[in-house]
Amino acid sequence: MRSKFLLFLAPLLFFSLSACAQQDRVDASVFQARMKEAGAQLVDVRTPEEFAKGYIAGAVNNDWLEEGFLDRAKTLDKSKPVLLYCAAGGRSEEAVAAMKKAGFTNVVDLEGGFNGWKRSNLPVANK
Repeated sequence: MRSKFLLFLAPLLFFSLSACAQQDRVDASVFQARMKEAGAQLVDVRTPEEFAKGYIAGAVNNDWLEEGFLDRAKTLDKSKPVLLYCAAGGRSEEAVAAMKKAGFTNVVDLEGGFNGWKRSNLPVANK
């Protein structure tokens, strides 16, 4: 009986932990909804050249590839939601990990990045 229970419990725990780990990355519709949360801080981690070609309205640009990313991120409020995106999701995933290590507690990443945002036909701003 105990082994049957463990066989049932093990996959359940695995899927629960997987779901928790994935909360750092959300799809475009959830990301857009999270942007409306009180105090949400939207950060585009692409290069300034990429940002200049189009971005999500309200975003500030903080290039992940440029030295000093975390120093510049110190201007953000660690207690409020931080929403990050890059072009496809790789750089922002790394930035989420670095920011969490630096003490940010509520950081999410846009699945598919800015390209995924555009594929979802969501609005794009230009300078």
